[in-house]
Amino acid sequence: MSKGLSLWFACSSVALLMVTAISMSYSAWLAILFGILSILNMGAGFIVKARRRRAEGGSAASSASS
Repeated sequence: MSKGLSLWFACSSVALLMVTAISMSYSAWLAILFGILSILNMGAGFIVKARRRRAEGGSAASSASS
């Protein structure tokens, strides 16, 4: 994964977690919503990382076997 994309997922996850913590003071439903969004954002980061790693590994393995 590129550094820019990693930075994007890191910063967006931190921002969502901060909003989750702040929303706990106001509404439990908002806190739950932002908590779920935070988990989904982190999961999306891992998925993107795995897909990019698999795509890079697949092309390197096919060129090495040729």
